[in-house]
Parts: sequence; C-alpha cells; structure tokens
Amino acid sequence: MSATTTHLQGSIQPFIRSDFGKLDQDLTVEAALACIRASDIPQDGILYLYVVDGNGRLMGVLPVRKLLTAAPGEYIKHLMTPNVAAITQRAAVFDACEMFLRHKYLAFPVVDDEWRLIGRIDVSLFTEEIVDLTERQKADGIFELLGFRVSQIKRASPWMAWKLRFPWLLATIASGTACAFLAGAFEATLAKCLILTFFLTLVLAVGESVSIQAMTVTIQRLRFARPEPGWFFSLFGRDMLTGLLLSFSCGAVVAAVVGLYSRKFIPAATIGGSICLSLIFASIMGHAVPALLHALKLDPKVAAGPLTLAITDLGTLFVYFALGTAFLVR
Repeated sequence: MSATTTHLQGSIQPFIRSDFGKLDQDLTVEAALACIRASDIPQDGILYLYVVDGNGRLMGVLPVRKLLTAAPGEYIKHLMTPNVAAITQRAAVFDACEMFLRHKYLAFPVVDDEWRLIGRIDVSLFTEEIVDLTERQKADGIFELLGFRVSQIKRASPWMAWKLRFPWLLATIASGTACAFLAGAFEATLAKCLILTFFLTLVLAVGESVSIQAMTVTIQRLRFARPEPGWFFSLFGRDMLTGLLLSFSCGAVVAAVVGLYSRKFIPAATIGGSICLSLIFASIMGHAVPALLHALKLDPKVAAGPLTLAITDLGTLFVYFALGTAFLVR
C-alpha cells in the first residue's frame, strides 16, 4: 500500500487535489472555453468540469462533450447536470471508497459544510482500498445499522470492540426499560383487555420496520444532496405520502386480522387505528432523526439506527395503549 494511503477510517484531507476545472454558472460557453484555456487545468488524467455559483457553492457538473458541442452564447447553468454527488471534506477514506464503488465515477468533487467546492478526489488514490472493500461491503452495511462499522473492529482488541459496541447496546437497554415502565403504567388496561397483549409484538415489529425503511432512504439521500431546510421539507413531503399509504394499508390489514380473530368490530378498529397512527409517527422519526444528526455534524449512519428504533418503540407503545384505554376499557 502506498505511503499516501492511510487506514480506511483516516481523513480524506491528504487526498484532496486542487487541480480541477471550475466554471461559474453564469458564464457563456464561449467565456467558459476562454477561462479553461487560461487556467492550469491538467491536460492529462481525469477531467470533470464543476459548476459553482457566485459564492463558490457546487451547483452541478458539466460534461466536456456537452461544452464543446454547445452554442457559444448558451449559458453554463443551462447545460450542467444538477444534483451532482459530492464528498464532504469531513469524510473518511472508507466513505470515499463506498462512493466510488456505488457510482463507478473516476473522481468526485469535495465540498465543505456550506457546499462550497474545495477540491476533488481521484479514484487512483484509492484503488487498493476499493479492491479490499468489495467483499466486506454487504456485511458493513448491516453493522452500521447496529451502531458500529466492521472496519472499526477488524483489528480492534476485545476491550476496544466492547467500547465501540456497548454504548449502542445501552441505548437499546434504556429504550427497552422505558417501554417496560410504559407498559406498567397501562397495567390496568392490559389486565382488562387481553387482546392488546396478543398483538403487541406485531405492532412494535411493523413500527420498527417502517421507521428503518424511512431512515435508510433519508441516509442515502443525505449522501448526495445539500441538507438545507428546503431540501428536507421537500423530501419529507414527498415521502410522507408513501408513509401515509403504508400506514393505512398496514392498519387495514391488521384490523382485518384482529376482526377475524376476535369477531368484534371495536377491537379491530382500535388496533388497526393504532397501527395507522404509530406508523405515521415511525415514518416521521425515520426521516427526522438522521436529518437532525446530520445537522449536528454527527454521523447518521452510526447513531440513527438505535435512536430511531428507541423513539419509535416508545411512541408506538404510547399510541397503542392510549387508544386501547380510550376505546376498549369500560
């Protein structure tokens, strides 16, 4: 492995290159070509032209072929491809490797927290890491959800592995304990209406599944988009329609199952309604928790799983017991 190639969890800072093509979005094709001729862009190797606004923020990428074949008076902002995938300067080598594997690009722009373009990353610097990463990529995705990465514990001592894993197990223990106390607060409800006990596991399982699905979608999109408030609300509004459809569908199916089991309408409607409301809550948490962690400059891939599941379980149980108490206990 080369001297410039550090451990996968090391920073990408040593690999950031400053020789890249940068064009203002308000330039015309003719002015852009003149700018390229006067710049120090390397004549060999990987060449991407990145488009920025007046504040230096990355707005898109422009294929060289499209630039060369466009009319001289056409503006760059009308030719560029928006929503370009980028790597933040705080990313680790491991994150860069994942990006290269996923997109098969030869280079990525590097941006700061304000999405300002500061450099680029060349795939040739990571060739050995990418080859080494291929076989373990699937396993790493699973362990990230549990709160740690395979690459972090591959060479760790038992003590270090314990330190990495135990805090997230504590989060699970804490949420489970809170759920137990919450169930205890509704002990009278459970004693008077045993049917709530029969479907308790089902309610929790469906809620956790929906929250994890929403969380996974949000984390993936956080990689490739600028996490501004407008972006979050646009994503939230679009995906909440899916969440509502899932909630009503699952609620209807569970209500039908409970109805067939109990032969009573009120328990079926109550449990089905609790499923519907709890899944709406789970979907909201699946989007909000990763976005909040990202805003706090924390890694949502590591911490979002335990936190999302804990909050979802508590919210689901509260809705389930509250509706059961209101409609089934006389």
